[in-house]
Amino acid sequence: MTRVGIIGFGIMGQAAGEKLLAAGHGLSVTDPSPNTPEKAKAIGAEFAGSITELADRSEVVLLFLPGPEQIRSVVSGARGLLVQKGKIQVIVDHSTADPETAQDMAELSEVQEVGWIDAPVLGRPSAAGSWALPCGATSGALDIALPVLETYARAVFDMGGPGKGHAVKLLNQMMFGAINAMTAEMMATSEKLGLPPSKLYEIITSSQAGTVSNLFRELGQRIQRDDYDNPTFSVKLLEKDIRLGLEMARKADIKPKLGTIVARMNEDAIEQGYGDQDTSVLWKAVGRE
Repeated sequence: MTRVGIIGFGIMGQAAGEKLLAAGHGLSVTDPSPNTPEKAKAIGAEFAGSITELADRSEVVLLFLPGPEQIRSVVSGARGLLVQKGKIQVIVDHSTADPETAQDMAELSEVQEVGWIDAPVLGRPSAAGSWALPCGATSGALDIALPVLETYARAVFDMGGPGKGHAVKLLNQMMFGAINAMTAEMMATSEKLGLPPSKLYEIITSSQAGTVSNLFRELGQRIQRDDYDNPTFSVKLLEKDIRLGLEMARKADIKPKLGTIVARMNEDAIEQGYGDQDTSVLWKAVGRE
């Protein structure tokens, strides 16, 4: 049994937490959301009122945070994990961030003799247990954390040093954004032509066409139900991921064309007030332009 702490107990954190408890690991969680104590109790986890309290209880700490700013604050801030340290052996960052953030946090962690792994999740919350984790890790960190990671991931990939895991995830997110954007344009055009988007979705998914991906199925189901609240993945988070992906590509001397257009589409949706809704709502933003 490993004593695990989770910082960031949203949809993804809770999905991982349930698997950890089922596998017999100890679990403490913390999150600024006021309903976190209730959510923790509901699955049998302990609630930690602070990072200090969580650090004192945990050997492996998992981060499920919105982005680089929050990661830096939680790990290296004045009241962060590396200051409180406690019993921590390894920090595993399951957030989506840029490679530079991971490299900086790994360097600071090693100074404190704490291992670091950036292991962003490839997979939806409902697929916990079958996630894929591309990992950028400091020496020896994966050996310690692997029994924890394997409770909610089917595949764990050692990509090399810190930052490599985040690089893989940002590339994936750029592809996610492109599929989401094309689905949005198609559905908006369909409606303008007098073809109900829900009917178009039904026709396409009933075919054996190569265009029918799992992501398209998920997006189309939400469009059919007109269901964009309680997002699986919000427009704001996708915009952040694509922006970080474009920055990474440019640093690699790539001039992203499609990615730049996709980024602008998500920025437009946020400006129209759709930022907190599921990414499938993008077609409504396209239709209003």
